[in-house]
Amino acid sequence: MAGDTAEDPGYLAVGLSTELTPLAVQTAMRKVAEWQVPRISSTPGQSEWFAALYMGLLAAGETLRESRYREVVFQAAEAFHWELGPRKTNPDDQTIGQVYLRLNEAAPDAAHLRPMREEFDELMGTPDDVAKSVWWYCDALFMAPPAWAGLAAQTGDERYLAYMDREWHVTADHLWDTQEHLFVRDATYLGKREKNGRKVLWSRGNGWVMGGLVNVLRVLPPGDRRRAFYVEKLRAMATALARLQGADGLWRSGLLDATDYPTPEVSGSSFYVYAMAWALNNGVLDAEVFRPVVERGWADWYGRSMRTGDWVRCSRAAHRPQFFQQGRVGCLALEHSCLRALR
Repeated sequence: MAGDTAEDPGYLAVGLSTELTPLAVQTAMRKVAEWQVPRISSTPGQSEWFAALYMGLLAAGETLRESRYREVVFQAAEAFHWELGPRKTNPDDQTIGQVYLRLNEAAPDAAHLRPMREEFDELMGTPDDVAKSVWWYCDALFMAPPAWAGLAAQTGDERYLAYMDREWHVTADHLWDTQEHLFVRDATYLGKREKNGRKVLWSRGNGWVMGGLVNVLRVLPPGDRRRAFYVEKLRAMATALARLQGADGLWRSGLLDATDYPTPEVSGSSFYVYAMAWALNNGVLDAEVFRPVVERGWADWYGRSMRTGDWVRCSRAAHRPQFFQQGRVGCLALEHSCLRALR
């Protein structure tokens, strides 16, 4: 399954380079994809983890012109009849919708989007719970909003985009830290502190948000009046995270307490590099400031993996800073797709 932990992980990868060149990026992308594909081809999944993996494989397939990766993802969509996960109101189960939309971009078929449209239409008719926002935890800003924005883009139905924008603002109003310019994981962490007295801000949670911002901006029309809000959030988070990057180029599980979390963590780090690389490629960030951040993230990560095999320093599936289990690779492939095009 995705993210399995092998008893014998085998030999360290060879042939990788810390140089940020198209060839080096493509080589790393292919190694990651070729390792993962045999492990998930016969066991498709609908979870947010599988969805991130499938998005990464689609990006890798496009970059490397490798149709096998897309076919694995297409077969997963067919296996689930293009339906979202079973929990209708859970944002995690909507993440797979982004995969269906990316498949549909290449080969449009209205029937493939029908189950998602029917479910989203039902959700739009459900009144919001004033006691708890629909997307009540920051990770949800990766899971759900790009699916809603993407469905609006492909169907031309403005209602999906309006719903996305309204609920995104509700979540941000609750969880955005106006001083740190990052997100608290959920309301239970408001006021909580690390051992050093600073706020508890989770690396991968903010990584999910950064990736989600990119995936929304990817499908939001350039002239849309709402676009500036999401661009500004991406810039603010990138600026805050650039200051928190470790000397080794990576970030810590607890972003504001590197002393208590000394080991670099890769799931949040990979999302940050992915988001910043996309933003550089699309003129959202200043290259003079942020390209060195991206270059350090790439070089130090791959240098570490070649020296030590540390591809596994990934936060567990959880809601707080902690260590570690076998890393998911979807965000790696997404990152690679943007680094390959880095200008």
